[in-house]
Amino acid sequence: MAKRTSLLALAGFGAATAAAAWYGSRYSPADAETRRWYSRLDKPALNPPDAAFPAVWTSLYTLMAISAYRVWQAPPSPERTRALRLWATQLAANARWAKLFFGKHRPDLALADVITLETTILAYIATARKVDRAASGMFIPYAAWVAFATYLNAEIARKNPDARTLRPRAA
Repeated sequence: MAKRTSLLALAGFGAATAAAAWYGSRYSPADAETRRWYSRLDKPALNPPDAAFPAVWTSLYTLMAISAYRVWQAPPSPERTRALRLWATQLAANARWAKLFFGKHRPDLALADVITLETTILAYIATARKVDRAASGMFIPYAAWVAFATYLNAEIARKNPDARTLRPRAA
């Protein structure tokens, strides 16, 4: 029974992560209008090619789910509870970013969200380290990527103060 519960928990963390990814993907440049809007933005020179994002995020989401599962498996403690709350908070901020940036065309609001996201990720790493060092370490690539994403978001917001009013070019 314990093994079944454990597998269900892993599936639950995977499903929560997949739900956040799905929610965010609803606002991605895969949509033609959003892609046209995004193509009009002045982006920083370090902006990765669009093809890089799915590969990076698939790896990061996998690590996120496994990390939460490992923390969940640890004996109950205030640190474990706090880490799991921080994990859920960062997951919500992660999903919200795509809606703000791509859905609402608001790089400025998305920047505030991604700063909150990075802060929450760092708090999770510090808290999870007290519970499971490996779980904490699994979030380091995520923190690095989000720090880079924060730079990209900040540069896009700076270079495109009129981003909200940009209209997609006709196809």
